[in-house]
Amino acid sequence: MQILAKNLTLQVLRRCPRNQIHTLAPISDPTDCDVFINHRGSDTKRTVAGLLYYHLSRLGLRPFLDSKNMKAGDKLFDKIDMAIHSCKVGVAVFSPHYCDSYFCLHELALLMESRKRVIPIFCNVKPSELRVKDTRNCPANELQRFNRALQEAKYTVGLTFDDSIGDWSEFLKSASDAVLENLLEVEEDQPYNYRTSHVQNL
Repeated sequence: MQILAKNLTLQVLRRCPRNQIHTLAPISDPTDCDVFINHRGSDTKRTVAGLLYYHLSRLGLRPFLDSKNMKAGDKLFDKIDMAIHSCKVGVAVFSPHYCDSYFCLHELALLMESRKRVIPIFCNVKPSELRVKDTRNCPANELQRFNRALQEAKYTVGLTFDDSIGDWSEFLKSASDAVLENLLEVEEDQPYNYRTSHVQNL
């Protein structure tokens, strides 16, 4: 699995022109990223989301995790929305209290509406257990957005992980391989003219 991850990383690098390889280096603009990690901080920041962030960083990718890429004084929605629009792939880490968070659902909805590739990770929760709750504080149109995005994610092939019995090293390898494979496919789907014009505008 480790060899597969390294090979996929090399393929991502080889598909980038030399003057674009810097986009896989450490982030100078915190909102410019390859992978956006959508998660409920209180559930997974110190476990799945945090470890995945470090693992992807070590592979030379540029993941976005709010606690790592934002600083005091940043406008929350502005920075997060910009990062989602700039990313190539999203990772949605679903957990028991995920749907309690307006921010988690907003990020998921924006990823889906932006037609980003999203890899669901169901951590300590089954897809059938995820439901948007109507707390009467959220407008009806927002609830509809959240429900549509959640249903789309639930019917997307993803990964499952139980952190009480799961193998952490195997999980991180599987998740990283899934991210790298999707990045390659996104790169292949982009027309050559778009890629070159995008590089020239960097």
